[in-house]
Amino acid sequence: MKPELKVGVSRDVSFVVTETMCPDFDGVVVHRVCATWTLVHYMELAGRRVLVDYLEPDEEGVGSRVTCDHVAPAPIGAEVTVTATATRVTDRELDCDVVCTRDGRIVATGMTGQQVFPRAVLKRILGGGESRKPKR
Repeated sequence: MKPELKVGVSRDVSFVVTETMCPDFDGVVVHRVCATWTLVHYMELAGRRVLVDYLEPDEEGVGSRVTCDHVAPAPIGAEVTVTATATRVTDRELDCDVVCTRDGRIVATGMTGQQVFPRAVLKRILGGGESRKPKR
């Protein structure tokens, strides 16, 4: 990773809750609000955005852990902003605290963790599955 990635670097991602983001179990929508798994997806995306600009050309990040405390609903039509902030940076790992809000209120909090590997190592580990170069 590039040395410019430091604790405190932050990135946001926003989305509007749609019907397809509601919790659906065995084809039945249980609640017309944002599902926890949707929040987790965007938490990981925000954490990825913290990392991607700091990867070297021969590196790629891999998600290694995520936590989510889903504390309030976000109904269909609500705009949710997810902010990831680097809290621990080593030469091969990044942890971010993540906060999801709507209308200034907390919907969820948690953290994401990513490990950074040389692309050649990932190719060997993943059995030849190529990872894509990060978009810049």
